Amino acid sequence: MKNRIIKLVHSIKKPAAGILILCAILSLNGCELIRMKKEKSEQDLARRPVARVNDTYLYLDELEGIVTANTPKEDSIARLGAYINSWVRKQLLINEALKRIDINEAEVERKILDYRYSLIGYQFQKLYIQQNMSTEVSEAEVEEYYNANLDNFILKQNIIRGAYIKVPQGAPRTNRIKDLIFSNKEKDRNDLKSYCLSFSTAYHLSDSSWIEFDKLVVNSPLAEIPNKIQFLKSYPYYETSDAGFLYYLKIDAYKISDNVSPLEFVKEDIKNIIINKRKVELARKLEEEVYEKAAENKDFEVFSK
Repeated sequence: MKNRIIKLVHSIKKPAAGILILCAILSLNGCELIRMKKEKSEQDLARRPVARVNDTYLYLDELEGIVTANTPKEDSIARLGAYINSWVRKQLLINEALKRIDINEAEVERKILDYRYSLIGYQFQKLYIQQNMSTEVSEAEVEEYYNANLDNFILKQNIIRGAYIKVPQGAPRTNRIKDLIFSNKEKDRNDLKSYCLSFSTAYHLSDSSWIEFDKLVVNSPLAEIPNKIQFLKSYPYYETSDAGFLYYLKIDAYKISDNVSPLEFVKEDIKNIIINKRKVELARKLEEEVYEKAAENKDFEVFSK
């Protein structure tokens, strides 16, 4: 890989093409960026530089990982050139900033430490969570969380359970749609689903799921109803039409905004909340375990003033 990078760097003909790359170095080695002067050690002298800004160098070994072995040569050259170009531009900007403003380097170092923790610590936490967390959430857990947090599940919109079908004017056998919608026979339900798949431009068939009324009837005359709450209370079944389509709506149940949401409507949200709480708890547990183990092994000290 190193030999490949050397060849690719040599392939970058224009200096501008070989200048755009500090974004990744900012992530990996931010301390380098705030040094006003960099002493060249014997080790540095043995390294091969590919770019320089004043006394700061970008070395060939720092380009490892930017391109992979299976990346096409032209793409690799472009990516390396972009990386180098970015590195030079941002080094220049930092040098100019250091000339014009006072930099609290201690504060910068603290932020770099926080950023380093965010990058490395997050990856460790992510792996730990993947290895130790169950994503299974029982119905009992969902119900318990729902009952304990009802005030968090107030509806912001009207929702319904029911059936909605939109078919073009001139579709065949539209006189059967109402009968099929109201039928509880398995055959009729299957026939209705087959009909919708063949002729409907939008449909939602009766099941146990709740859906927002406004989303259900979007792009239909039903969306223009001025008082939707009164409509839901007054019309368990409704038909209408416009120049291009026929619309059929059957409402099995409804819930009005500002009321507590049915459990079924927020079940997936609650599962996600529970899973996220588990993630937070595992991350806290990991940090505590690492700290306690280090304290037991005397791996760190906090010196008194």
